Amino acid sequence: MALGGAAPALAQAQEPVILNLRGDETPETIRKMVEALSGRPVEIRVGGTAVAPAPASAPAAKEKPAAPARSMADEEGMQDQFNALVDTFVEGVEYSGAAVPSVTQLPGDWERAWERNLNGRSGLTAGWRIILIVCLGLAVAFAFRMASAGWFARKREPAGPEFTPRLIAASWGLFQDVATIMLALAVARFARNAWLPENDLAMTAVTTAANGAAIGALYITVARFLLQPGKPERRIMPLPRAERHFRLLVAYALVTPVIVTSILLAQQAGSGARPVTGLIALTGTAVTLFKLWWFHDMRRDLQVLILSGSPSPGPLRRLVAGGAAWFYMAASVMLWMVSCAAAMMTNGGRWAEAAAVTQTVIVVVPILVVGVASLLHCRQARREAEQGAMPLMRAGNAAVQAAAVGVIWAAGFFVLARLWAGLLLGVSSAQFGVVMQQIAGVAIFAFVGWVALVFLRAFFDAYTPRRRAIGPTDEDVVDEESVPSRIATVLPVLRGVVLGAVLGLTVLVVLSRLGVDIGPLLAGFGILGLALSFGSQALVRDIVSGVFFMLEDAFRVGEYVDTGRLKGTVEKISLRSMQLRHQSGQIHTVPFGQVQSLTNASRDWATVKFNVRLDHSADLEQARKAIKKVGIALMEDPEFGPHFIAPLKMQGVADIVENAIVIRLKFTGKPNHASMLQREALKRVYRALNDAHVAFASNAVTVRGGEAGQQGGAGAATVIAAVPPPSPLAPAAG
Repeated sequence: MALGGAAPALAQAQEPVILNLRGDETPETIRKMVEALSGRPVEIRVGGTAVAPAPASAPAAKEKPAAPARSMADEEGMQDQFNALVDTFVEGVEYSGAAVPSVTQLPGDWERAWERNLNGRSGLTAGWRIILIVCLGLAVAFAFRMASAGWFARKREPAGPEFTPRLIAASWGLFQDVATIMLALAVARFARNAWLPENDLAMTAVTTAANGAAIGALYITVARFLLQPGKPERRIMPLPRAERHFRLLVAYALVTPVIVTSILLAQQAGSGARPVTGLIALTGTAVTLFKLWWFHDMRRDLQVLILSGSPSPGPLRRLVAGGAAWFYMAASVMLWMVSCAAAMMTNGGRWAEAAAVTQTVIVVVPILVVGVASLLHCRQARREAEQGAMPLMRAGNAAVQAAAVGVIWAAGFFVLARLWAGLLLGVSSAQFGVVMQQIAGVAIFAFVGWVALVFLRAFFDAYTPRRRAIGPTDEDVVDEESVPSRIATVLPVLRGVVLGAVLGLTVLVVLSRLGVDIGPLLAGFGILGLALSFGSQALVRDIVSGVFFMLEDAFRVGEYVDTGRLKGTVEKISLRSMQLRHQSGQIHTVPFGQVQSLTNASRDWATVKFNVRLDHSADLEQARKAIKKVGIALMEDPEFGPHFIAPLKMQGVADIVENAIVIRLKFTGKPNHASMLQREALKRVYRALNDAHVAFASNAVTVRGGEAGQQGGAGAATVIAAVPPPSPLAPAAG
């Protein structure tokens, strides 16, 4: 079917427009497409097969077409699609390389097209009018900038070093920059309509150049918003070497709009497709090489930026950080290949558009993820500072952050899938909608399960007692919170069980939504569990015993216990055993099934009793009063008083031996501080009894007798004192 036979000779000389149809379009849609291409020869193809070739004049029929057409949607199967894409890329590179010399035709084509301008035939020429439009737009933008500089300068001062104040301050700068760009663009549009009323090349050049300049200015604005050159106190993205990357981004933002504008204007003024294809090949290759060098140069900076998003990055984050720059380099090469292949496709414009959108998505989505995560984290920190770090609030904030980040990633994936599904697989909008409904059903369950895992993990981590530092510690320095509550002791045991159950349930539901029969899996798991229960009776006994120990609240993490054979501080509890840290540093792992009885020395209170030996001549009443004063002083002491439950006092005489009177003292205190309180009490009792002249018992032996005996004893003592002690190395006397 030939269309446009009555078109002018110029239209007939043009190459035919190939219109590919899937075969399911409505007649109204076909009529609108044909009317939009009125005046040019049209060739309609259904499924890649031409319905009727468009008539062409004899000279035109002899010309070799500038760009052979290929439709990727006609291939069947993923392998065929890939092979066709590779073949098209090779053909596109060859064709683009052959078209590079024809770029020299563009200046002459531009001059001839410029001479046909309708604007500027009288009065100022079109060139001077364009210069005046540009100057007017820049002057208005500069005036607005100067008039609002003081007000915005006050708004751009951050109220604090946190992320939210920095974001607010940077947002005011972003608002000022965007307002300046929009004002300049609006003035340029108004002046263009007034001074270039005719729709010719001059008007198209102003419109295209203004749009390109606005896009480049927006690139620079976003770079200033994120990196804040010269103002690190307002910097949102803590990218190392931010100043260097800002300058490179400015260069890219200045060059890229110039290239795009030149290509668009060359399409308007050029006499054929070959010069434009050559210009695209040259500029596209140059820009791709620049991006490859840039991403390689910033690979370590990207790694540091990604790792800084977590205080303790895991293996997955480290893997992403190490491969981020290489991913962007590979994406740049792939998009360049798509741009080369687009020159050989009938729907090459869609491929080029998809490549441009993909480049924007893979850059913008990670930035949005980092920004949203940082904003929510700052909001969480502020709420915890105001209301306290409650576990439920912390878990809820973690779940909200995970959900927000997941939604952003899902939106980016949806955009990319919608772009490339139709191009690579030939999927129509209706087919894509059906597929996305099926994928959404699976993705929603997986997403809900993931958010639930994040919530539960944060909730359990908030209650889990902090692991004690490995190494010797000062037993006098005891934290009041070193012994957690009962629920904080049980939660680490339940953590693995609950998280494993949620993860397993999520996997089973997702497999079921994918059409996998999970009945055999459930039956197999049941048989496996039954076999384990019969074959591992000791394991079952340990687990059951541990459950009852937990229910009875026999011990908690941080308490000192004695199992009969082993003793120490409970450091870790698992589903099967507990770990005890001995005072000497050894760790004992005790299965619950082997614990017949358990003594807990760290529960509620501890009464400490100790003895003091006094001389037979000591005044016991004076000693009692001195010890009572010591007890009162300890209770009033700001350091030791809070740890006493009952004061220090003397119970009375515990025993009378040959050379001493033994008195017993006792006090009641918190169990974790008992040893410290006893040492402090002994020190003060010793000082108080000395000040009260109460004599302590002595182990000296007194020899009593008559005067002669005294003299003999003195002589004997003198003789004994005069005899030197035997040498340790001397043999003992027989």
